[in-house]
Parts: sequence; structure tokens; C-alpha cells
Amino acid sequence: MGIIKAIMVKRLPKIIACPEICHGKPVFEGTRVMVWQILELLEAGLTAKEIYSGYPTLPIGAVEAALHFAAEQIKGVSYVPFNRETAQTQVFA
Repeated sequence: MGIIKAIMVKRLPKIIACPEICHGKPVFEGTRVMVWQILELLEAGLTAKEIYSGYPTLPIGAVEAALHFAAEQIKGVSYVPFNRETAQTQVFA
């Protein structure tokens, strides 16, 4: 089985957004742990093991689900074509 099929077959924890939970920010179902929190911890260099030990309610696979969620979100971003006359670079940080 190829890597893409393996990813598609793997069951990841559900990410939901509900106005009554954490102001509608995406969270892992059954928790109040927001996806952005996990992404920031990964950015800071924490390992999945460290994240799970710090968030005992986090379902197994949540770290992978957060990365998958972020990848899916960025796929929908539109980019402005580069114009040498205006020569502006879009910064994403």
C-alpha cells in the first residue's frame, strides 16, 4: 500500500468547531484542546510523546490529525501572482 493510501486509511481523531466550545476554534472532539495549541507545541520542538504526556485527554493520533488539518487548510489558500512592477512579497510568518 502506498503512503497516500496509508494516510487515507488511517483513522485520526475528529476535529470539530462548535461556537459553544472554545469560541468556535477547532478542537479535538471530546476535549477542549485546540488544534492551534498542538501546532504551536510542535513548532516549539516538542515531540508527540511530550505533547501527549502534557495533555492526557488528547486522543492518540491527535498530533497527526493537527498536522493533517493544517495541511488541508493551507491547500485552500489562494496566492496572488507575482507582479514585477509592484514587486511585493507575501510573508506568512
